[in-house]
Amino acid sequence: MKRHAPPTAAAFVATAALLMSACGGGDGETASSNSDKGSVAEPVGEASASHTASTADSAVSADRPKIELPSDLTYTFEWPKTGDAGKDAVLSDSEHFIKAVDMAIAKQDPLNEAYLFYSEGEAAAGSEKFIRGFVGYMDRITGAKRYFDAKVNVNSGGTAGLVYCEDQTKAYNKSLETGKTNVTVASKDSYVLYSSRLRVNESGIWITETLTSQRGSSVCQP
Repeated sequence: MKRHAPPTAAAFVATAALLMSACGGGDGETASSNSDKGSVAEPVGEASASHTASTADSAVSADRPKIELPSDLTYTFEWPKTGDAGKDAVLSDSEHFIKAVDMAIAKQDPLNEAYLFYSEGEAAAGSEKFIRGFVGYMDRITGAKRYFDAKVNVNSGGTAGLVYCEDQTKAYNKSLETGKTNVTVASKDSYVLYSSRLRVNESGIWITETLTSQRGSSVCQP
């Protein structure tokens, strides 16, 4: 999904500074400068079992917004359950955030409540700017998006770091005015490496606070 008109996902997230300490350590490098190493730093401390259980229970009972997407937009998340409740919750809420941003694009609604439910701070502001880019061109996303090679650490204190890859080779822009799809040729830039910092809120929802990316990263190439 090589976009020349609306800004790319990489374009808006690259402006968000993410310290690798979000994943548990590091020297304050941004994910963009360190992402080709393809690793996540060791966690500062393991989240307690009781804390994980209580936040998981809260998340189940939380009143989550409904996410409805166009039938011609599909997702594959190749990050199976880890068996760790905290890590699985981070992965699940990150999936919801990704889809919620795409729903806001499809609805042409830069302030849609769904993505704001799963993000705040720099991630929310960057998402709004990204969505407004599509609204300006009256475009949305169509096709198939694939996410893989997720690495997640949950730290004591209710924070987490997540690194993952996206395959955009079968995802395209679709004009809402003409209904035409801009089919582009896949390239190394169709693969994007993302790093995010998350925090669990009082409702047990993992909120994405910062997000950064590297388009064409060697880590994500087939």
